[in-house]
Amino acid sequence: MEMEGLQDSIHNRSLLAAVIGLGYVGLPMAVEMAQAGYRVHGIDIDTLKVARLRAGDSYVIGIEDQVVQSLTAEGLFTATTDYTAVAKADIVVICVPTPLTPGHQPDISYIAAAVEGIIPHLKQGSLIILESTTYPGTTEEHVKQPIEAATGWTVGKQFHVCYSPERVDPGSVNYGVKNTPKIIGGATASCLAYGTAFYGSFLNEIVPVSSTTVAETAKLFENTFRSVNIALVNELTPACEQMGVNIWEVLDAAATKPFGYMPFYPGPGIGGHCIPIDPIYLSWAAERQGSELQFIKLADATNREMPERMVARAVELLMKSGIFVKDARIVLAGMAYKKDIDDLRESPALDVFRLLSAAGAEVVFTDPMVPVFRKDDGTIIQAQPASPELWAWADLVIITTDHSGFDYQEMADHAKRIFDTRNATQGVTGGNIVVLGHPAQTLILTDPEEMANHSSEQVGDSDGES
Repeated sequence: MEMEGLQDSIHNRSLLAAVIGLGYVGLPMAVEMAQAGYRVHGIDIDTLKVARLRAGDSYVIGIEDQVVQSLTAEGLFTATTDYTAVAKADIVVICVPTPLTPGHQPDISYIAAAVEGIIPHLKQGSLIILESTTYPGTTEEHVKQPIEAATGWTVGKQFHVCYSPERVDPGSVNYGVKNTPKIIGGATASCLAYGTAFYGSFLNEIVPVSSTTVAETAKLFENTFRSVNIALVNELTPACEQMGVNIWEVLDAAATKPFGYMPFYPGPGIGGHCIPIDPIYLSWAAERQGSELQFIKLADATNREMPERMVARAVELLMKSGIFVKDARIVLAGMAYKKDIDDLRESPALDVFRLLSAAGAEVVFTDPMVPVFRKDDGTIIQAQPASPELWAWADLVIITTDHSGFDYQEMADHAKRIFDTRNATQGVTGGNIVVLGHPAQTLILTDPEEMANHSSEQVGDSDGES
C-alpha cells in the first residue's frame, strides 16, 4: 500500500486489523483499535476466551463487559479461533506469550505458531507487527524470514514488518494502551512509516527507533533495570534488619531526592510475565553473541530465592511460639503477583504456598481478586473469604499481596500473628505483626536445614513487632 493510500485508509478507518492473542496485552490493544473506529478480528486458540468475549464477558481488568458488548454490536470487534479471519486484514498484530522453557531459555513457540497460522492467509501489502516481548533478532528470524520463505515476497514491498513492544501495566489507573509511549521499529523505512502512521492514528505518542532489534532490546532493558534494582533492595533488606534499620523508612527518605533516584521496594519475590522473564531473554541473547551478563544472573538468582526466604522466615516466626511448621495452620493473604489485579503469572505467592504445603503446613489462601488457582498437579484450590474467623483460625497470616480490598485493621485485631511482606500494615494499631524489613529483634535464620534443627525448646515466645 502506498503512503497516500495508507493515509486515506487510516483517515477513513477502512483498514481491517487482526489481533493474534487476546490476553492481558492483546485484548486491550484490540479494544483500543476498535474504539478508534477500526474493525478488528480478535483471534485466540483458547475456545473459552473466545466464547466469553462473544457473550460480552471480559476477563481482563480494565476492559468492562459493556465495552466488549458495545464494540461487538457495532461490528467493530469480533472474536474467533479461526485464522482465516486474517485473509482480509491489512494489519496483523501478534500478542502471544513468550515464557521460558523448563531449561530456563526463551520459548518462542507461541510466536512461531502464530506466524505459521497467519502465513497461508496473508494478503500482499499487509503489515505484521509483533508486540510480544522477546530477544533481539526474533522479529527478523521468526517473523520476516519465515514469511519471505513461504511466500517469496520481499519485506518493504509486498509486505511490511514492525516490532512494537507491549508496555502494559496490569491494574494501573494512570497508564493504559493509549497514553503509554509506543516504541516501534521497522524492518525497512517503509515498514516503519506504515507502522508509525497506523499506531499514531489512535495512540498519544509514538517513539520510532532505527530497527526492530533496537525496539526489542529497549523493552528487555526496561524490565532488566527493574529486576536488578528490586534485587538490590531485596539484598539490602535483611542487612538493614540486622543493623536495626527500617528499610521502608530508608526507601521513603531516599525517594525525596528529586533527581537521580527511583524507588524500588522489597517483597516476597517478583511476578508477572515481564520482570521475572525479560532479563533471561536479554542474558540469553547476549550469550549467543559471546557476552555473559553476570549482573543480570545474580539479580535473577536473588529475586527467585525470595519465596524460600519468606518461608524460612515464616517457619522461624512459628518456632518462636513453639509451633512446628508441620503442625501449623497458615493463611496466605493474596495470591496475585501484585496488588489489585487477578494475574497469577509467576506470582511468588504460588511458590510460598507450595513450599509451606510441602513442609507439612495446612495452607489456605484468601484473595479478593483471585477466586481459585491450579496447583502443579492440577488440583484446584478455592479461595477462602476474608473474615475475622479466618484470621483467628490461622497460626500465622502471611501478607503476600497488599490488596486494597483487605481490612488490615480487622486482620490485626483477630490474627494470632502476622508476617507482612509488603508493609501493608503501616498505620495499623495493635496486633502481633512482623514486617519484612523492620529491625530484627533476634538472629534471623535463612537456612531451612538449620531452622529445621531448632526445636521449640530452643526458641522463646515473641510478641512480634510492628
